[in-house]
Amino acid sequence: MTFKKTTAVAGAFATAFAVFASSASAQTPPAAAAPIRHGAAVPGVCFYNFERALASSDVGKAVAARINVIAKEVEVELTNEEKALTTDIQGFDRARATMTPDAAEQRASQLTIRRNALARKLDLRQRELQATRGKALDRIEQEMSPVVIATYQARSCAVLLTGSVVTGNPQMDITDQVVTGLNAKIKTLTFNRERLDAPAPAAPTPAARP
Repeated sequence: MTFKKTTAVAGAFATAFAVFASSASAQTPPAAAAPIRHGAAVPGVCFYNFERALASSDVGKAVAARINVIAKEVEVELTNEEKALTTDIQGFDRARATMTPDAAEQRASQLTIRRNALARKLDLRQRELQATRGKALDRIEQEMSPVVIATYQARSCAVLLTGSVVTGNPQMDITDQVVTGLNAKIKTLTFNRERLDAPAPAAPTPAARP
């Protein structure tokens, strides 16, 4: 019986879910050999970068730290189960020669069931972490949206560009003001890992007719 490292992906959780801090770097243009010369600011046109605001804000940093803690807990959980299973498989491989065919087949079947269950748990935990991150992002975006609108109005913007703008005249960039407003509004979020294996609530029993 061979065993692949089912939870090898688990070790990548801490990196994969640290995107709150790292995703902004993907939106930042590489350092240029010479300073960029911007054209004149276009009156009424503003832009902001959500990823940079997320990574720079107090709440974004707090959520990133919390998600990394949750991801580490998942990694430890799966790694411990993997180690226990690997130990049992190695013990089975050593003892197989002394076992009857029926006993060996039964033991191999039990280990296969455990291996498949661990693979399903890995998939479940990945989906739970994705759901946790998505819910936290939605909450931050809800908190940030009125701040963006207020900043947009305070700056007398007529057009707001988001996301696709990589660089532009800094006078048109309202990201820093959005971060300042968001920091004044909220510092952190409290949340735990989303659970996707919880049983669905029982349907209410229809009331008896008189």
